[in-house]
Amino acid sequence: MAGKRKFIVFIGIALLAVKASAQQTIQFSQYTFNGLAINPAYAGYKDNWTVNLSSRFQWVGINGAPQTETASVDGVANTDNSNVGLGLIVTNDRLGPESTTSAYANYAYRLQLDESDTRRLCFGIGAGVMQYSLNGSALIATDAGDADIPAGSVSKITPDVRFGLYYYSPSFYVGASAFNLLSSTLVNTTNNAPIVSQVRTFYLTAGAMLPLSDGIDAKPSFMVKEDFKGPTNLDLTNYFVFDKLVWVGASYRTGVAAWNKSNLQSSLENQDAVAAIAQISVSDNFRIGYSYDFTLTKLANYQSGSHELSISISFPNKKQRVISPRYF
Repeated sequence: MAGKRKFIVFIGIALLAVKASAQQTIQFSQYTFNGLAINPAYAGYKDNWTVNLSSRFQWVGINGAPQTETASVDGVANTDNSNVGLGLIVTNDRLGPESTTSAYANYAYRLQLDESDTRRLCFGIGAGVMQYSLNGSALIATDAGDADIPAGSVSKITPDVRFGLYYYSPSFYVGASAFNLLSSTLVNTTNNAPIVSQVRTFYLTAGAMLPLSDGIDAKPSFMVKEDFKGPTNLDLTNYFVFDKLVWVGASYRTGVAAWNKSNLQSSLENQDAVAAIAQISVSDNFRIGYSYDFTLTKLANYQSGSHELSISISFPNKKQRVISPRYF
């Protein structure tokens, strides 16, 4: 009976997404370790070619709960001046009967702002394709013959573009990006069945590295995610960094009333989740991170939290030229 209740709760969420014909982009608690997933201008930030793998299992215990995986690689094209960053990211996101798979090639022009090369302003663009699929047979219609629910599986492949800006120094960074820029220009049906389209989404991120004492630093950061349809999402995160090797922190995710949105229900909960996050740098070129989310919504009664794992591996260039450490 409990399993059936969990399935009914999830189906209600999935149907709401279909009726709204929109969905939020992927969610990661460890966004500070997965920069290319939220900003194409991040490409090449670490200079060295770096592979990053992330996997998130959300709302464990609910059938069909969100699962997201990303794989990315990025680095600089020219180690003499590091002015060009290149990157590739592939993402697979599943939510019950729907799934989205995407691949983007990213280009970043990295403008050097000082002679010592510790500060850069980066302009990035990403171009790729996105495949959205919906298995209508996995949905239970309230009204028989509902035209909004396809009889079988439908899918659509569409092109897409994203854009971003990113500034960094040894102790501070700020970035802004826009995703799904072609979404509203694309036909939203396949074989006369509706396809849920990704909405245009904007990100604003910033963070700093603040020394507290010998061997201990604080790394506060925030991320704002806005799609102008749902609630404005705010992530507040802080890490304590020990000897630049071990990172221990927490994150709080909530909705904020940035301005009045008449289409939103007044009864929506703002609080979303808190997360405990840990990372260890096994070596200069290998990092592993883990986070566990505690849900603050009514879904807490039906699931047992969210797990997220991230791994990154860097490949140093023979002409090592990284002048300032890369903590972001």
